[in-house]
Amino acid sequence: KDPAVRKRYLNNADLAVLCLPDDAARESVELLTNPNTKVIDTSTTFRVTPGWTYGFPELDGAQRKYIRSAMKVANPGCHASGFIALVHPLVKAGLMPRDYPVTCHSLTGYSGGGKKLIRVYESHPASGRASLSVRPYALGLKHKHLPEMQQITGLNHPPAFFPVVGDFYNGMLVSVPLISRVLKRRRTAREVHGILAEYYRDEPFIRVIPFGDDSYLENGFLTPTDCNETNRMDIFVFGHDEQVLLTARFDNLGKGASGAAVQNINIMLGLDEREGLVTGLP
Repeated sequence: KDPAVRKRYLNNADLAVLCLPDDAARESVELLTNPNTKVIDTSTTFRVTPGWTYGFPELDGAQRKYIRSAMKVANPGCHASGFIALVHPLVKAGLMPRDYPVTCHSLTGYSGGGKKLIRVYESHPASGRASLSVRPYALGLKHKHLPEMQQITGLNHPPAFFPVVGDFYNGMLVSVPLISRVLKRRRTAREVHGILAEYYRDEPFIRVIPFGDDSYLENGFLTPTDCNETNRMDIFVFGHDEQVLLTARFDNLGKGASGAAVQNINIMLGLDEREGLVTGLP
């Protein structure tokens, strides 16, 4: 916690990863004087700040190049990662209007709330556990991930975002419903699936699950934990001619946090992007 010691270590590093609250992250960045020290910040502080590169390599064909040459990279938020993966390709393709009234529902494990929330869940008596099973939060509709969810996707307005914490440690499902007739060009669920499948066709960590393949469900249920302990993100498209449901499943501690940071470290240091990471793919 000694600023002088922190400054010395930061400026002697090839690359520093800041895992700090917002204010502490800002203070640490102000200590940097070595122009050769690269930084990845995992807080919300710099995700929409000019001069920082957004650390979602799969955003488009140029993002890896930007990350590779960047000195300052902002690691994405967990909810935002799923949302951006689902929405950005459709906005970029001109299918989703920039003023589309987007809604997003996100179910996440309680580890996303940090030490305090983990303690609440893991110290709670089993007899009262039902009260913790599913709990909506951020009901003031001002969640801290909203700025990046809007800016990185190119939407004119932030989505109506409805996060929920569940009684499981890690894993998450981020879902975005669409109404076909409100899109710029009417598309069925199968056609939307085709757009996303092509967009992520060559990605090592993102796979678009075949349309209508129920083998990835458990008796018709979609579980939030099947990507745990990997850096993988699975994208599902459900629906029919009139309505579409997009869902991203991933580990909030993997592709939604530390896995994404390691992926960015590899890119920034010129290593194989997959080094030290588990894809979870065949």
